[in-house]
Amino acid sequence: MTDEEEPKLYVNRWGDTSDPTLERRGPRQDACSCFDQSRSRPRARVGFHTERQDASAPGWQHLLELVDEAAADGREEFRPLTELSPEERRQVVTLPPSIARLTAVKHLVLYGSNLVRIPPEIGAMTSLEEFTPYTSYRLHWFPYEITRCRKLTRSTASTRALFGNEKLRPPFPRLQPVQGSVADLDLENLDPRRWGVTAIHRCSVCNHPIAQGGLHQVWISLRVATDVLPLLVNACSAACVSALPGGAHDYIPTPHKGGRVDQPASDWD
Repeated sequence: MTDEEEPKLYVNRWGDTSDPTLERRGPRQDACSCFDQSRSRPRARVGFHTERQDASAPGWQHLLELVDEAAADGREEFRPLTELSPEERRQVVTLPPSIARLTAVKHLVLYGSNLVRIPPEIGAMTSLEEFTPYTSYRLHWFPYEITRCRKLTRSTASTRALFGNEKLRPPFPRLQPVQGSVADLDLENLDPRRWGVTAIHRCSVCNHPIAQGGLHQVWISLRVATDVLPLLVNACSAACVSALPGGAHDYIPTPHKGGRVDQPASDWD
């Protein structure tokens, strides 16, 4: 869904997280100044959000419980943020790997989240048909593994918040050079400022353990359900990068490393 198609908020499609009265009890999101999401302003460089998830935060502990409950009862719709207070929502900057257990969920609702990244385990949510991260303004990219959700046909993303979006064409963070070996990397404790993530376990493309190969990070923009999303690929080899599909129409056509890369003109140019 594009931003011009914003639903009227008096029709509460996403539960309590879209209730404006919650803002009176405290903001649910932190500010984001990565790039101007309202107008086209050329910017030479952007970076990744550097926040790490505080595993001791009450909001995170509450979220873990909610994932466990959803996995146990086999629900088809999962709206975890409606169960968290505004303060708890601000404490959650990613989702736990345990979302891989939500194999019955058909609709994942993350309206108004404070997320800065989604874990690759979303690719294990094989029943997912609809994904709603709408108004998650700090969520600028998604893991390539989301393409494994073969049934996903509907999405509602705030497109102006995405790297490389067709409205504003903000740049992509520059990715690290190819690592022929990961022997010197602590794959369980990566610096998100450099790598975008805090851990990498398996190749985004072939699903083989990254520890057995190298690390080739690239960006690719693909249509996923309703929206074109910027996807971060953590590949184990050049062959896996070569196996990636071409980019979406009117986006960069090949995998790239971000930074100073030519993009098509924005809709507002």
